[in-house]
Order: sequence, then C-alpha cells, then structure tokens
Amino acid sequence: MNILYVTSEAVPFCKTGGLADVAGSLPQALAANGDRVSVILPLYERVKDKWGEQLHFEKWTFVRLAWRSVYCGLFSLERDGVTWYFVDNETYFRRSELYGYYDDGERFGFFSRAVTELLKSLPQKPDVVHCNDWQSALVPIYIRDEAVRDDFYKGIRTVITVHNIEYQGRYGSRTVEDLFGLDHGWFDGGTIEFGGDVNLLKGAIVTADAVTAVSPTYAQELKYAYFAHGLENVMSMNARKLHGVLNGIDMQRYDPSHDRNLVAVYSPGDLAGKKKDKAALQRVLGLQERPDTPILAMVTRLVSHKGLDLVCETLDAFMGKDVQFVVLGKGDAKYETFFEYAKQRYGGRMAVYLGYSEQLAMQIYAGADLFLMPSKSEPCGLSQMIAMRYGAVPIVRETGGLKDTVHAYEAWNGQGNGFTFANYNAGDMCHVICEAIDLYHDNKGAYAMLQQRGMTADFSWTRSAQEYRNIYESICR
Repeated sequence: MNILYVTSEAVPFCKTGGLADVAGSLPQALAANGDRVSVILPLYERVKDKWGEQLHFEKWTFVRLAWRSVYCGLFSLERDGVTWYFVDNETYFRRSELYGYYDDGERFGFFSRAVTELLKSLPQKPDVVHCNDWQSALVPIYIRDEAVRDDFYKGIRTVITVHNIEYQGRYGSRTVEDLFGLDHGWFDGGTIEFGGDVNLLKGAIVTADAVTAVSPTYAQELKYAYFAHGLENVMSMNARKLHGVLNGIDMQRYDPSHDRNLVAVYSPGDLAGKKKDKAALQRVLGLQERPDTPILAMVTRLVSHKGLDLVCETLDAFMGKDVQFVVLGKGDAKYETFFEYAKQRYGGRMAVYLGYSEQLAMQIYAGADLFLMPSKSEPCGLSQMIAMRYGAVPIVRETGGLKDTVHAYEAWNGQGNGFTFANYNAGDMCHVICEAIDLYHDNKGAYAMLQQRGMTADFSWTRSAQEYRNIYESICR
C-alpha cells in the first residue's frame, strides 16, 4: 500500500507539540511493515537551515490558489525507510516560527493546495492520503473537489486525524472563494460552514473517508459538548467512520538504558542508576538531597486545561506530606507567578523551571518517583508514557489517552500501573496524590511493582501502526 502522510510538523525536523512526535514515528512504523510511506510538510526556515544541504531538489511549479498563481518548490530526503517531501515557498514558510501569523489561513491553504496538485508528481499515486489537524484539513476537501473533474483523484482515499479539536481553522465566510479557491457551494451546502464561519476541520471530518482520534477514549469524548468545542454533533453524525487509535512513543528515543541526557543509565532489571539520577536532579535544582523522599514532577504547558487550577488549590495540602515537587514548563502568567511564589515558600522542597529544556525534561523523568497529569482533557498524552518508561509512577485524571494508558492501583489484588481520579475535583486529586506518597513510603514492594509494570509496558508504535493499516484497508476495499 502507498501512503502519503500530510503534516505541518514532524520530529526531527520541526516541533511545537505532540503532532510532531506522531508524524516522526508513525510513518516509520508503517514502513517497517512493508508499506511505501512518504511524508510531506512545509519547508520551514529552521528545516532549511539545518537540513538544507541534505535535501534533493525535485521540481518547481506554480500552484493555483483562488486568483493567485504561487511558486512552489518540492524537495525530498530519504530517512529511516521513509521518503520526506518538503513544500518550498519562502514567502509563506521562511519565518522563525511555525504558526501564529496573521496569514496562517493563506499559508496552510497554499500548503494544502500544493499537496493536492503535487500528488501527480510523486513516483507513485498514493492509495491513502493521511492528514492531520486543521493545517492540512483542506486536502480531503480539495481531493473531493478535484475528483469531480479529474479521474486521477477518484481512487484516492483520505483520512483526517484529530489531535486536538480545540484548533479548528475557523475563518470568515468570504474566504471560501477569495482565500481558499473553493466554490461557495461548499459553504452554502454546509460542508465547511459552522456558525456562519468557514471551519476547515469540520470540512475534513465530513469529506474524509475515515476520521481518527489519538486515543479510544478521546474518540468517544468528542461526541460530547464538554470536549468537542462545538463539533459534538458533527462527530456524532460521522461516528460510523470515527476510530480511536492510541498514540505510541519512540521506544528507542525514550530509553533510560541509553539516554545520553542522564547522569546514569538504568533498566527495569537494575535501577541503581535511577537513584543516581534522582540525587543529581536534586543537586541541579537545589532540592534537599534526600533519597527516601519521593519527587513528584510535572512537565507540562502551564495552561488551564492541564489541570493547574487543581494543583494551585491543593499545593499546600499535599506539600504537607514528605514529598518534593518539581515543575517544568511555561505558559499563562498567572500560573508562572503562582509557582514562582510557591517555590520561595517551599525552599529546598520545590523547584520550578519556567521554560523548556529537553535535557532537563529527561532528567526530571529519570529522577522523579511520581508524575502528575491532572488534565481537564488530554487527547492522548505522551508524558505519562514517557514517565512510566523512566520509572516514574503516574498520577492522572481519567480522560482521553490518560484513561487508556494508566489504570488505578488496587491494593486488594495488586492490579494497576498508577493512580487515577475521575472527577475534575481538587479534593479527589489531592487524595490520590497522598495515596501515592503513602504507598511510596509504606509499601516499597507495591510501589516497585507499579514501577516495573510501567517500565516494561509496550508503548511502541507497532500496535498503533497495525490499527492504522486496518483502517486504510477498510476504506480502500
């Protein structure tokens, strides 16, 4: 099967969030199964600066976008069994950041149009074009539109994956023809119309042959208003083609037995190195060097939907236990200010790093004993899987991928691999945090069992890739 994966970011080329991790790992896993897999993404400034000398020029052409005729270059790179294609236009992509510009609609409208027209230039016609989030949501719409006039597009099947439904690509109704070059019937007929605006993600959900969400629980949650940001009825109406496929992680990249970011490496069978990493983390962050005090950690964006209101409300309560608390992240000023002041109150017991450092993040995963993710919503979440891989027992709210990967410890039969709470409630969260701290202190055997289960769990992409392969086969029949 020939699969083209369309994404706005991918590791190792460019990253702002979890989409890049997925786009960097899933194509390789599919290629390992024998499929022909290509990935296409924009040629951003940071990609060209770092990888430019390795890129092979394929062709240049002009892409039609409404009334515009716009230059488009195509470059390629072979890596890990996958062909990577890069769409070049310096006006749109020679910028310091990936997103956040006033003309993002036009930028990714061009990208989607370019992908659609470049399909004819690829060595083989793809059987499946797999798109991701609103930035490539126009591709299924353009393919459906072109298929009316051009037989080449009729056999191509499309998939759209919703990584975070909060971001939908909403624009004013005048953009239909002038910006995106579509007949206004697409809007008037309701395909891309939502609340009087153009909604690109809705259009992709309606026109794609399959819709996937990044965990089974999130796929079900998207049918409810609390999670769907207005698209709950759209998701329910398209439930027949909705699938939940749990993301994986790169098991080689996230491996404490080979991680060069760590002071000492370790494995499930020999945790001596983890004790050294914990001591090193305490020294680096100015915490008291106490090997028998558990470190509770968060590596997260400091925004409301990550559950930080619950943490702010209960900090004093769980810090009354024998525990140290580490926070790494950046985000809303109110949370940054709160944690800065809290750090001063709990000198030697609490550390805060406002920013992001990949090296420090990995050192925190390795040095932590417990890992907290109390999210309001979490489509999949990778941090809890990485934490378990590094021997930090997770404490999570039962939502999205957190519910699918972390199962509550049951003292009566020893089952589970972490601690969970269901309601978005500060008291419930504080209760399970205290339970986890008490287990660490009072029942070393049970804690070690949870730790081992997390470290030996299979979070690889092999399983997920097979599920996607099954979806591709079902829509190509």
